[in-house]
Amino acid sequence: MSFTLALVGRPNVGKSTLFNRLVGKRLALVDDQPGVTRDLREGEARLGDLRFTVIDTAGLEEATDESLQGRMRRLTERAVEMADVCLFILDAREGVTPADEVFADILRRKSAHVLLAANKAESNASDAGVYEAYGLGLGDPIRISAEHGEGMGDLHAALMPLADAFEERAAAEAPEVDVELPEGDEFEGEDAAARITAAKPLQVAVVGRPNAGKSTLINKILGEDRLLTGPEAGITRDAISLPINWNGTPMRIFDTAGMRKKAKVQEKLEKLSVSDGLRAVKFAEVVVVLLDVEIPFEQQDLRIADLAEREGRAVVVAVNKWDLEDEKQAKLAGLKEAFERLLPQLKGAPLITVSAKTGRGLDRLHEAIVRAHDTWNRRVTTAKLNLWLAGMMEAHPPPAPQGKRIKLRYMTQVKTRPPAFVVMASFPEKLPDSYKRYLVNGLREDFDMPGTPIRLTFRSQSDKNPYKDRKKSTPSRLRKHLGKKPLG
Repeated sequence: MSFTLALVGRPNVGKSTLFNRLVGKRLALVDDQPGVTRDLREGEARLGDLRFTVIDTAGLEEATDESLQGRMRRLTERAVEMADVCLFILDAREGVTPADEVFADILRRKSAHVLLAANKAESNASDAGVYEAYGLGLGDPIRISAEHGEGMGDLHAALMPLADAFEERAAAEAPEVDVELPEGDEFEGEDAAARITAAKPLQVAVVGRPNAGKSTLINKILGEDRLLTGPEAGITRDAISLPINWNGTPMRIFDTAGMRKKAKVQEKLEKLSVSDGLRAVKFAEVVVVLLDVEIPFEQQDLRIADLAEREGRAVVVAVNKWDLEDEKQAKLAGLKEAFERLLPQLKGAPLITVSAKTGRGLDRLHEAIVRAHDTWNRRVTTAKLNLWLAGMMEAHPPPAPQGKRIKLRYMTQVKTRPPAFVVMASFPEKLPDSYKRYLVNGLREDFDMPGTPIRLTFRSQSDKNPYKDRKKSTPSRLRKHLGKKPLG
């Protein structure tokens, strides 16, 4: 999905009808009675060749108190802030109302990209309402009929340039991963630190459960209160990208919404926030998993760290609120033991204790992030790998299932970001997982690659006799070929 489109407007202007048409299903309840939609509904939309996420919102009403209408309005306003594009829908039959003018002003302030649609414009009776829409100052209104499918081509034309811009932005911000290496024994090129520039900063996502202190940590790194913080869990709703030069290292840091267990994620907006955080992991090069020292390594923390590893990102584990801990040495020993036991796939990843409130440990966190990025880019020559492989097999030979000895013949690195290796072997499908883990752990220790995801693939290489399929030469044929008479 290239972008997110929020459908906003007064109650009963046809938002849910348009939502159903865009997703191709009757997912949203539709009725003539206003105010049917109270929550946010997300769907995968198709419009011509465009693919995007569409959000159906509650009707905007002027209530600002703690009533149901007031809470619905705040929910919609937060969805507006999260969406890439807002489609403000009005009823062309009714024309522009005073409420439409109020909400148009809100959208101008809250969203950078606003499109205006005049719905129910299938008849000439709606012409006056369409002309009135020009006065809202949101550009030319798009005449549509969500119920009859009219005007979808014009909506597509309006979205197309925005979709292209968001696609270009995503391509520019996406980190370069699974970088293929040239063949040969020596690799040429810059080291990882040299590739970090202001134009291509190191991309870091800070993830964790709600109220772990992610926004407080980033504010301390920035040296200013750029992000809203507080004791309540779940204040941050969307992934916010902030450029920063941290101790001389250009970075782009993503502050993400807290990720709770799926069963506890009830509110629609929070579901969108969590998916936004997952996207931030994919846009990062280094993922900082922030734990709360009082409740570290809960199930959700482990899932988040495992997600980052499966996505092939470098991982740094930071334990926050360290200033509140009295028994620091004993606590640290327990954390390290739990880390190695619960996350063996990230063996050796840095575990840093920090205090987002006081700023202690931030220099060590910076060093760990840069070091993890460098390891993520690690390259090992083929010559060194094959010497190492011979030593590993000598120390612990591969097994011989069903009497067939597995031979590991050749090894090379094929990619970085993260490091990926290929081993040519006989009967690779019979190689047990325990031996694969033995090799991966050896790579970590012997080539200084702690914590980073390592991809190790085994491919089949037959040891056929090159003369096996040739016809055998009998002595008589050989003598005939040489022109010799039989002996005797």
